[in-house]
Amino acid sequence: MADDLKSLTGRQKAAIMIMAIGEERATKLFSMMDEEEIKELSQSMAALGSINSTVVEALFVEFASQMSATGSLVGSFDSTERLLRNTLPEDKVAGIMEEIRGPAGRTMWDKLSNVNAEVLANYFKNEYPQTVAVVLNKLRPEHAASVFGELPEDFAAEVMTRMLGMEPVRKEILEGIEQTLRTEFMATLSRTSQRDSHELMADIFNSFDRATESRFMTALEERSRDSADKIRALMFTFDDLANLDPNGVQTLLRHVEKGALAIALKGASEGMRDLFFTNMSERQGKILKEDMEAMGPVRLKDVDDSQLEMVLKAKDLAANGDIVIAEGGEDEMVY
Repeated sequence: MADDLKSLTGRQKAAIMIMAIGEERATKLFSMMDEEEIKELSQSMAALGSINSTVVEALFVEFASQMSATGSLVGSFDSTERLLRNTLPEDKVAGIMEEIRGPAGRTMWDKLSNVNAEVLANYFKNEYPQTVAVVLNKLRPEHAASVFGELPEDFAAEVMTRMLGMEPVRKEILEGIEQTLRTEFMATLSRTSQRDSHELMADIFNSFDRATESRFMTALEERSRDSADKIRALMFTFDDLANLDPNGVQTLLRHVEKGALAIALKGASEGMRDLFFTNMSERQGKILKEDMEAMGPVRLKDVDDSQLEMVLKAKDLAANGDIVIAEGGEDEMVY
């Protein structure tokens, strides 16, 4: 093995240090690594051979000098997260760290099982069926089923046929597939890319005023009715607040400014007005009705803005677990 520190790779240096610090400390370090990192280090450790004591000593001197030198820093996920927590709100930190870290999991297959099924399917469409069969065979069955549901029918059937006839895969082939996934897929995967584009567009449509929404929806229908229908189904509108239970309505009322509520209900349907009035005290309802009558005609844009404010507040409350927004169908409650 090399007797010169300069000729060592970073992975070899790490392997030497792991072996030099003793079993107990090495065990603690390994517990902080994922399986891929442990595997790579173990391979380097096994191939080290004999290392001159002067090289080990020089390596520790180099490490210590880097740690103590002004301006020389060791970046890590944990140190980055601690820094962000001192400057940003918790939800922002969580989003940033989720994007940096990528999918959770100790092995490549664990990580893939935490990647959105549609994202995986879009990647697999351009791969050989045999390769996809090998990968899906390593995933959790329920996640593999979700991926199958997103694949083109003919391609999915071909992959299933390969899985049914699959023999044990040689270790080197499996390692090659893992390496390809790591370099071509996982390295460029951002968690934000997992979000369905229709969901993003639905949120954009939710922020349009009524006239703009109608104009763009009509234009979209002319180009792709399927996409328009998907977006319409994903949109959360003021009328969807009718799916709140009485406790949810009362919680929302406590968080909405009274002036915005009056304007929002001014342009609401009779059914939506009743929903809110029946969840107020008689006195509160009477005052609100008087306020609505006193304001006279209001601009449609002001109504849209106030209703959007209530919708966004409801979504915030739902995200925090303060209210539950039922969606009908399977989520509908039966009493």
